Amino acid sequence: MNIHRATLDDLSPLAHLFDLYRIFYKQTSDLAAAEAFIHERLSLNESVIFVAKIDGEYAGFTQLYPSFTSVGMKRIWLLNDLYIHKDFRKKGVGEALIRHTFDYARKTGRVRVILETGSDNIQAQALYEKIGFERSTSINYGYKIISK
Repeated sequence: MNIHRATLDDLSPLAHLFDLYRIFYKQTSDLAAAEAFIHERLSLNESVIFVAKIDGEYAGFTQLYPSFTSVGMKRIWLLNDLYIHKDFRKKGVGEALIRHTFDYARKTGRVRVILETGSDNIQAQALYEKIGFERSTSINYGYKIISK
């Protein structure tokens, strides 16, 4: 397995994985919009995306957004997206991507990696807890849609 930071050279296969990720979360497929979204994140350096490849095939990705902890007055990474193609699940790809993220967080001086996932995504929750994420029992919040 090879994990590297995505560049615009990865755009087309990465956009395909991103589109599948959105479908997983019950969104309508829109490959053109997925490609535009990823292109913008990479071009503007607004996120860090790592891709995992196995035998030259794109197996999965994770996308990080920079953020802060105001209370701790430090920089953190928000692990916003993690997706493994169905053909590569249960092969350690997700764990490898997250461990790579931890290494990157240390190298970039971040004090924390945070994430959230759907309450019904039991398989992902098991992976997150296995590799050291702590489940929050003190934080409950929702969201409000402002516009579409």
